[in-house]
Amino acid sequence: MIRLGLADLSTERAPISVMLLDDDTRRHKWFNKRFAGDGLDIAVNVEEAKELLAENNYDAIFLDHDLLPHHYESNDHNDFASTGYAIAEFLNERADLQRAATIIVHTRNADAAIQMVQKLRETGRNVEYCAFPMLDLKIRNYWKR
Repeated sequence: MIRLGLADLSTERAPISVMLLDDDTRRHKWFNKRFAGDGLDIAVNVEEAKELLAENNYDAIFLDHDLLPHHYESNDHNDFASTGYAIAEFLNERADLQRAATIIVHTRNADAAIQMVQKLRETGRNVEYCAFPMLDLKIRNYWKR
């Protein structure tokens, strides 16, 4: 059957463990739909994300940068401890955490995303930036169902 091209070679992938840092409840629903059948933990702020990352192991981590309304307006604020960049620093300082995870920074804030990616790559992590509108394609390429 294989030689004739008649065999079904498709396989279901095993469930994966996913962590999302994002303050937008619409995105929470979007991620729940994309990762139905997988384990999805959602953090809406930096402290929740730190707890989840310290207590669990993830296959995939999705990080937003802008977590509060004033972050959307500009990067000119002194509130970086409440942004996704704080998680990039946290993981950089704790190089033993989440070593095998694929990390995707999905913020619409490209300038901040590049800084997060650079910080995470300092410890050799598998990380990339993907603007949210392109994220569905990225997820389908990485984690086919």
